[in-house]
Amino acid sequence: MPRLKRTEEEEKAREGGEFIETLDRGLRVIQSFGIDRRPMTLSDLSKSANLPRATVRRILMTLVKSGFVAGNERLFSLTPRVLLLASAYLTSNQISTVMQPLMDEVAGRAKEVCSLAILDGEEVVFIARSSPARVFSTGLDIGYRLPAFCTSVGRVLLGRLANDELTRTVDGMKLATQTQSTLLDKSAVIATIIADRTKGYSLVDQEAEEGFRSISVPIRRYDGAVIAAANIGAHVDRITTGEMIDRFLPLLKEMSLAAQPLLV
Repeated sequence: MPRLKRTEEEEKAREGGEFIETLDRGLRVIQSFGIDRRPMTLSDLSKSANLPRATVRRILMTLVKSGFVAGNERLFSLTPRVLLLASAYLTSNQISTVMQPLMDEVAGRAKEVCSLAILDGEEVVFIARSSPARVFSTGLDIGYRLPAFCTSVGRVLLGRLANDELTRTVDGMKLATQTQSTLLDKSAVIATIIADRTKGYSLVDQEAEEGFRSISVPIRRYDGAVIAAANIGAHVDRITTGEMIDRFLPLLKEMSLAAQPLLV
């Protein structure tokens, strides 16, 4: 059972004076439910959150009474009420509000899924998504997470770091194999990110998910700072890497330019 690990920012917050340990533990238990995507036992959650069973039990009972968790004495699962937390973020997030109509247009023109992601530690989190009219699903739903080092959106977002900071960041990562094509050499990953920054886009071919390739561009706010990355992905059977550059890259760049003056 994998365990949740605090980020460096979270550890610094714990060392400060304004930190509510109980709230932090409750949030860690909620996050633990997403690891195995199944109902979990008290023992599962205790191991995942790295918390004592008695503590986890009290947190679960609180979450049950609040309507965020359902379960009996053995198995527990989140309820749809948890979506209120995600909804609060999405409705208050300016990036999603500005980008959604632009992404809808791009998805329609590309006839492929267009997604928007932000960086969260060593992972990217998809916060908006638009599909063409035809039925299509790649699994990259809102809230979906992938390693940053081997995804096109992740490499675009890591590319906003200065070279020294980028090197320290990648050196501190644990690069795990996702597919047979995943690039694991840290020096090569850093060089690829720097090259992608120079090109203004990143194209990743089956490094994060087998049979899936994607192309991404940075989304900048009005002052030029990179705050998100947008991509178009497709199955390898439908499009070549060259076609992605020819067909999708102009659409993504056009969208990025249209969004910049709207993002403050």
